Amino acid sequence: MSSGFVTPITIKDAIDNIVDRTYLLPAIQRKFVWSSDQIEVLFDSIMRGYPINSFMLWEVKENKVKNEFKFYQFLTEYRQFFKEDNPDIDTTGYKDFKAVIDGQQRLTSLYIGLKGSYAYKLPRKWWIDNEENIPTRHLYLNLSNPMPEENERQMIFDFQFLTHQEIEKKKLNDDLWFKVNEILKFEKTNDLDNYIEENGWLSKTFTKDTIRQLRKVIFDDKLINYYLETAQEIDTVLDIFIRTNSGGEPLSFSDLLMSITTAHWQSDARKEIPDVVNKVFEIGNPGFLISKDFVLKTCLVLFNENIKFQVKNFDQSNVIVFEENWERIKKSIIEAFTLLSNQGFNNQSLRAKNAAIPIIYYIYHRGIENEINSPIKFKEDKLLIKKWICLSLLKGVFGGQSDSVLTGIKKVIKLELADTSKTPLFPLDKIKEEFKSNPIKNLTFDDDFIELLLSTQKDASDCFPILSLIYSHLNFGNQDYHKDHLHPASYFNKCKQEDFSSEEELEFYKNPENWNSIINLQLLNGTLNQSKLDTPLQQWVLENNIDKVNQLIPAVSLNIEDFRTFIIERKKLLVEQLKKMVL
Repeated sequence: MSSGFVTPITIKDAIDNIVDRTYLLPAIQRKFVWSSDQIEVLFDSIMRGYPINSFMLWEVKENKVKNEFKFYQFLTEYRQFFKEDNPDIDTTGYKDFKAVIDGQQRLTSLYIGLKGSYAYKLPRKWWIDNEENIPTRHLYLNLSNPMPEENERQMIFDFQFLTHQEIEKKKLNDDLWFKVNEILKFEKTNDLDNYIEENGWLSKTFTKDTIRQLRKVIFDDKLINYYLETAQEIDTVLDIFIRTNSGGEPLSFSDLLMSITTAHWQSDARKEIPDVVNKVFEIGNPGFLISKDFVLKTCLVLFNENIKFQVKNFDQSNVIVFEENWERIKKSIIEAFTLLSNQGFNNQSLRAKNAAIPIIYYIYHRGIENEINSPIKFKEDKLLIKKWICLSLLKGVFGGQSDSVLTGIKKVIKLELADTSKTPLFPLDKIKEEFKSNPIKNLTFDDDFIELLLSTQKDASDCFPILSLIYSHLNFGNQDYHKDHLHPASYFNKCKQEDFSSEEELEFYKNPENWNSIINLQLLNGTLNQSKLDTPLQQWVLENNIDKVNQLIPAVSLNIEDFRTFIIERKKLLVEQLKKMVL
């Protein structure tokens, strides 16, 4: 049989083919990325008779393809971040099947709506894999009424992914919510008619018409129109996939590159790359969120002169190099983020993840991935790396296009490691020299910038990097450091006019730029911080024999009545410390 369009099939036929694994996904396919909103709109479009575009399938018959190329099953129970990977399937000696080249997102959406579930994280919840944070939802259809004419998504049929608790609440309003997967029980029209009659819906025009339409578009209408490619050469199919998907907005270019990488990776890139992403997420509190793009970019920086996301940089020869060195790459990535966590950073404070790539490069090419997190080794390296992270974050050097920055830093580190006349160190000073003439990417701090840093508030994302830079002399290994107010915040929140001689004095004490900024903050060992709590600064210093030099506390009165003097002198101390760190 030659390639071409074949007889269309129904959605139920397509679902059956997914269930019995006649339809599979080739390794070149990206993950499922559609939102629950997109799935709901797709079902509304089908109900309204809108075309859902044609599909492209690849008929796989040759044992060579089945044995040497990787395929996956469709995703049924989608859980955001925690269950986004398609299940494996071993096609060695498997029956002939069809692989989806174009249309994976739509077919997976139909399958999830009719057979599965969709779970996404609730707002203001943690990334914890449980029902409280990421509740399981099933697709429902409101049989009571159409959607209001004025609605943002321009839908008529009210499809919604709902939790069990949400559907129970909706039932209290006497609305009829039908679980969409139950339509699969009614293959015969008579069975559905009996169901309508049993529920007393014969007099409810919208209800009976809507559920009949749902059954019709699933069982009767041949909506799945597809082109069948019969060529058995993988390179031919890869070319078709690129041509089909590279122009479409839903498939990002990085997704395409991931697909190409997967096709050339002899083991299982779709397992290996998500695995390192998941392992990095386990580091820190909260864990570091990196993406497959980050991993691919890291591989390019490690081995390629050209580090741009271009198809030619992910050809077979390059991907073979990535795979041959994968265990060390993976180890270097994990150890770099472990180091950053040990230095007090987490996902929130490490805003620009690309700042970690030079660290990974240094660890990998120096060959210290098994030793870098030893508490007694590489102390000077660790201090320089920490300063690098703080400086790069505060100056925002990875904002916008970062390839030129990474290329420049790579060149500097490469030269440092090539000099065999001395023991290498992370070359922070040489990196600063490399970018000193760049008006945007330089790492210099002038007086105005330092002044701006010191006004940073406690909950700002830059606060921890600033304090880390100021307190670089502290031992962060295996210790949890907290941001802490020197003069307790509780005092300033309770200030009243009668406690002060003038309104101006009250305003000074109430102003967060004085009491809630870097000027009144320190980094404090977690255990010591628990003992401090709301204790007045002077009392805490005396009772705990605090080393004021180490904690950068000025040698002035620590009484709260002398807060103005304290602020002036501490600011001088911090300016001096910051200049020492950044120059």
